[in-house]
Amino acid sequence: MKNERRIEAMQRLRTWTAERFSLPADAVIAVSERACSLSGFPPLETHVLFLPADGKRHHFKVFKPVTEVAVDDLPYAWLKDSLLVVEGAGCDCC
Repeated sequence: MKNERRIEAMQRLRTWTAERFSLPADAVIAVSERACSLSGFPPLETHVLFLPADGKRHHFKVFKPVTEVAVDDLPYAWLKDSLLVVEGAGCDCC
């Protein structure tokens, strides 16, 4: 049951991300949940990577487990350009 809830939450987050950033149906959207051991951070955080048709990688994270992420936790659509992962920037998540 726990895995089923996580899978449903990940799919919901993919759908919300596609809608929020007006992504085409064939856009790649990857959702993962990672443990964080840094002091002062929550133990689990959710990472979202998306690649629109232009192939540029975008990334954001939510400092909650994936099952607790709500649509209001996603960045605003107008922040899309600021979510761009610059080559060589040292992003170890994607």
